[in-house]
Amino acid sequence: MKAVVFDLDDTLFDHSSSVAATLRAWVPSFGGGPLTDELVAQWFVVEHRNFELWLAGKLSHQDQRRGRLRDFLPLIGYPVPATDAGLDELFTGFLDRYSQNWAAFPDALPALEVAKSNGWRIGVLTNGITQQQNAKLAAIGLADHIDVVSTSEGLGFSKPAPQSYLLTCQALGVSPAETLMIGDNLDKDVLGARAAGLTAEHLDRAAGVTLAQLVRAV
Repeated sequence: MKAVVFDLDDTLFDHSSSVAATLRAWVPSFGGGPLTDELVAQWFVVEHRNFELWLAGKLSHQDQRRGRLRDFLPLIGYPVPATDAGLDELFTGFLDRYSQNWAAFPDALPALEVAKSNGWRIGVLTNGITQQQNAKLAAIGLADHIDVVSTSEGLGFSKPAPQSYLLTCQALGVSPAETLMIGDNLDKDVLGARAAGLTAEHLDRAAGVTLAQLVRAV
């Protein structure tokens, strides 16, 4: 191996905990609620559905944010704003709180340090927008440890399209056969990467797997 490529959200960056904390502060701020664990879980269903529509080119990135609100607000008994401007203003409150709750997983920095000690190039491949994903890495203290950040917005391809992995390897200056991909999503981070010729390992945190274990195991 000459390089390792990490997924970002729910791999290096604790997206799920960040969003859950954000919802619990944001929803009461505009009079929505009460917010139960079941409603928090529904937010992630809504988020996934609309985000996948953006990845498929069926919605703009801003429209998928508006779609989340149109789907979620009725669940908490709050009226949906009638205009895009109203939706955007409400979502800005979510984004402000979300950025305040950004956090890395405790095993993220140790994994990057192990990879660096191996002499590997380090990349991130993420289905997201470039500005926000780079801002996350900077805020959680990982940006200086990463050589290449590839986003679906910047590449024009999203995981599991083979081009997303191949272009990231090219940017790192390594071949797919010399590259390890690690991520939490079995289809997008593991099976897709393997189909493109990379070695790939599944980060299954529910089973007690850590990033450092996967980096050392190779």
